[in-house]
Amino acid sequence: MEKIVVNGGLKLHLLKTEKYKTNTIVFKMKTPLTKEDATIRALLPHVLQSGTTTYPSVMELRTYLEELYGAVLYVDLQKKGEYHVISITMELANEKFLKSDEQLLKKGISLLAEILLNPKTVNNDSFDEQIVEKEKRTLKQRIQAVFDDKMRYANLRLVQEMCKNEPYSVPVNGYLEDVDQINAKNLFNYYKKSLAEDELDLFIVGDFDENEVVSLVNDKLQFAERKPKNISKTSERKIEKENVVIEKQDLAQGKLNIGLRTNVSYGDDDYFALQVFNGLFGGFPHSKLFVNVREKASLAYYAASRLESHKGLMMVMTGIETKNFEKALTIIKKQLQAMKNGEFTDAELVQTKAMIQNQMMETLDTSRGYIEVMYHNVISQAKVTEELWKEKINDVKKEDVLKVGEKVQLDTVYFLSGMEA
Repeated sequence: MEKIVVNGGLKLHLLKTEKYKTNTIVFKMKTPLTKEDATIRALLPHVLQSGTTTYPSVMELRTYLEELYGAVLYVDLQKKGEYHVISITMELANEKFLKSDEQLLKKGISLLAEILLNPKTVNNDSFDEQIVEKEKRTLKQRIQAVFDDKMRYANLRLVQEMCKNEPYSVPVNGYLEDVDQINAKNLFNYYKKSLAEDELDLFIVGDFDENEVVSLVNDKLQFAERKPKNISKTSERKIEKENVVIEKQDLAQGKLNIGLRTNVSYGDDDYFALQVFNGLFGGFPHSKLFVNVREKASLAYYAASRLESHKGLMMVMTGIETKNFEKALTIIKKQLQAMKNGEFTDAELVQTKAMIQNQMMETLDTSRGYIEVMYHNVISQAKVTEELWKEKINDVKKEDVLKVGEKVQLDTVYFLSGMEA
């Protein structure tokens, strides 16, 4: 069972379990996604993990992690609905399995506090310039990498076209043209602001003494109280006319991506029926898209759909030959209509529900997966437990799938086309 302890501006989530051989610490910082802050924010965690007061270089920090029996530290960024989330993750061996009496979890929490609260600074009002310049170069490479990976590029462009005037269109790593405006001083000011205003959650999963951990976190990680900035749920919208965007590049394989509005988000009553709808439509190898577009018609190299649960979107992704655009689009639309008409068998419904449950079990098999599942509740302000998930998916009936299907509307068709010979 997850135990939540609120300490000033930090919410501590403890999950004591003997299921994993490691202890995992994940610190998350969440704020509404904005065009102005996305780039500076994408740079911040990479600068934080590059040097602290005690370990002023990446080399010294990594050497210390090695001393902690090969502890792992990394940072990443996520877009969860219209929130921008920074995560700092540490994985440590559980001291119970070691021959020494090393207090690894204590040292891990202390190191996290050091990274967050004592980064390497100059005169206490600026980050180290060399670190910032180095990380700016790396950030540019990360932003550029999306343009080189056509699958990711097509996803990015679909979202930009579909959510044009919405915060969700902002890329998680920000914008290339904004990187050069960041310097060691304004990044440090942004760091102070985000630690004072972001919604902060600390997850610790593993086998440990809860009281010890609570007292250690209270001692090491003090943050002033704040009122989290929450975004109101997107209201249901009716799509009058689908938007079609065709972009040409010199490609061997075209990318046909389609965005749909589901008008359902995580925590809603019909969210579980939407999971099943997506599973039947394009989530698994037995789904309509895979069987009809890829297998039977041989039109796609890949064909699948996935949900953006906190924004209420469904994305269809296919890789096709340029000449097959019209054919593939027609078949995809036909499969969507077949789903809305209830053209699926009871056996397919049972199989899909079983596969969704298996997928969830696989996610919960890792401590990081477990934390991601728990974090959905922070974002949605819902209370979906593992038991509730299982029960609700099992309870989904055909009529629930049809009912949720009525809400699903095709919004944008984006085709990244190759040059035709």
